[in-house]
Amino acid sequence: MWWKFIQAVRNGEHRIAPLTWVAGAGALLYALWPIDLIADMLLPFGIVDDLGVWGLLLILVTREKQQWEAHLKDGAIDV
Repeated sequence: MWWKFIQAVRNGEHRIAPLTWVAGAGALLYALWPIDLIADMLLPFGIVDDLGVWGLLLILVTREKQQWEAHLKDGAIDV
């Protein structure tokens, strides 16, 4: 069902909330930024903050997918 969700977003059938877009951009920037809250050299503690950022993004995207699935079940058309 994830593939259909991605297609619905790409085709404009489902609009992603602005907070999810901002969180996605923030997670990408945080992953690419050379400065980290906890240095990655301090294994495993340095990985925990990275996983937290990606985990938050996963929660938001999953929530978007669930909303999309609820619209499909209701037969509602999102304009």
